[in-house]
Amino acid sequence: MKYGKRYWITALAAFTSLTVVLSACSSGDKQEEGPANTPKEADATNAPADGKIVAEPLTLSYFVTMSGNPAPGMKTQNDMAAYQETEKKTGIHIEFQHPAVGQEKNQFNLLMSSGDYPDVIEWGWNDYPGGGVGAMNNGVIIPLNDYIEKFAPNLSKLLEENPEIKKDISTDDGRIYAFPFLRSDPYLRTYQGIGVRQDWLDEVGLQMPTTIDEWHAVLKAFKEKDPNKNGKADEIPLLIARDTMLNFSNVFLNAWGTSGRFNLQDGKVVFGPIQSEYKAFLQTMRSWYEEGLIDRDYAGTDAKQKDAKWTGELLGASELAVGGGIGKYTTAMSAKNPKFNLAGAPYPTLAKGEKPVLGQREPIFNSVGAAITKNNKHVEETVKWLDYKYGEEGSMLFNFGIEGKSYVMKDGFPTYTDDILKNPDGLAFGTSLGRYAIPFGGPFVQDKRYQLQNASMPQQQAALNTWMDVENENWLPPLSFTNDESARLASIMTDVNTYRDEMFDKYVMGAESIDSFNNFVKTIEGMGIQEALEIQQAAYDRYLKR
Repeated sequence: MKYGKRYWITALAAFTSLTVVLSACSSGDKQEEGPANTPKEADATNAPADGKIVAEPLTLSYFVTMSGNPAPGMKTQNDMAAYQETEKKTGIHIEFQHPAVGQEKNQFNLLMSSGDYPDVIEWGWNDYPGGGVGAMNNGVIIPLNDYIEKFAPNLSKLLEENPEIKKDISTDDGRIYAFPFLRSDPYLRTYQGIGVRQDWLDEVGLQMPTTIDEWHAVLKAFKEKDPNKNGKADEIPLLIARDTMLNFSNVFLNAWGTSGRFNLQDGKVVFGPIQSEYKAFLQTMRSWYEEGLIDRDYAGTDAKQKDAKWTGELLGASELAVGGGIGKYTTAMSAKNPKFNLAGAPYPTLAKGEKPVLGQREPIFNSVGAAITKNNKHVEETVKWLDYKYGEEGSMLFNFGIEGKSYVMKDGFPTYTDDILKNPDGLAFGTSLGRYAIPFGGPFVQDKRYQLQNASMPQQQAALNTWMDVENENWLPPLSFTNDESARLASIMTDVNTYRDEMFDKYVMGAESIDSFNNFVKTIEGMGIQEALEIQQAAYDRYLKR
């Protein structure tokens, strides 16, 4: 399930370029004043009689990446029915500024350095030095607390009823910097894990693997027993994704109870790659690679090549998304091979019967949100417009689109029409739905009923339930860093992550002996990892005190 580009979830290395661009204009950790027009109480006597936000047409500028795979003819999000209907309801027109595909980060950086900001910027603010805190302190965006309290009744009610959500979207000093994209239901926060050919398991006579040893037996059988039945030894038992494995899903590393990044152990922040468990993980990956159980070309396999390996009946297992993996390949192979059957595998453990410690789980708020810039001259109206999406009417619009066209109500359940689920022009679910709504990302609350239909196949629903069966208590929550902390983290972690990734390939492919692991750890320590750990721990301690 891809989201807009899902959107760049927490990459510390990405801070570096912006740090360089913005360091000259940084104001340290000093809080800047917001616009001169501080919030005033709403005056009901000035409200338009037709229920709109404004009596006269108003245009606001809005920077945001174009969502997903736009349908033919969609040039901006103004072509989306949800935004067209919102304009009718509110009287506010949005002038969208969409960065070119593939150039999103560069154009965001240029926008930040220009100082010529649009009224609203929707972004994953962890990609800004210091996150939302840094953007407020540098005078790019304004704190929203008072405005939300006075002019955003829908979001205010949500935060009052859900203090944990308010905690996650607030900074350590209590400021709110954006109208957030929220995945409040646990069912929405997991969307990928390990996918395996269930029909291949049946062919080789093995059960779904749950431990590292069982996985070894399965992969060996995939390699040796010709499960694709073409008489050739061409099966690729496992394709691993280095960046996914190390930074996000931890598909096999999870079995050792750690990750390839910062996580918690016994309430303290640790960095997985310098722990002894990581060495054991590398030894296993090296052994599997040497036996031919891991794709020899894993490091150079892109998305299209991965597609070809799955649809070419060559691949037995890999990390998969529930929509863009299990759903996509099952649909693509339904006519070619009706027996093709993908299943979600449990995150593996070392001992039978143990519950996995870490899997893939998004935070409720992953820093993607719509922030109001200091240049906005219509803050009150903008806040009211953004708040519309958190009400019942706006939520239905942006999760489901237009009743009678993109969905119909069946026994109280908003059910997507065949135009969405079985598009006559062959448009994929997300592309077809994108003409009407944008439930995969934006400043509103994602609705579980969207995901129930996005992942409607039995294989998808079973996979989600399997991937969710993880403790996941040791992931760090969303943290706030000061400008100085963010800059220092970026400086340290850019080098650390680059070195970690390079050495991962060398260890797995045998170019470097596992015996040098102690030197690997010392090198990372020499890059300043202890200082990075102290920064992370301090931020985590502040989070606990929010």
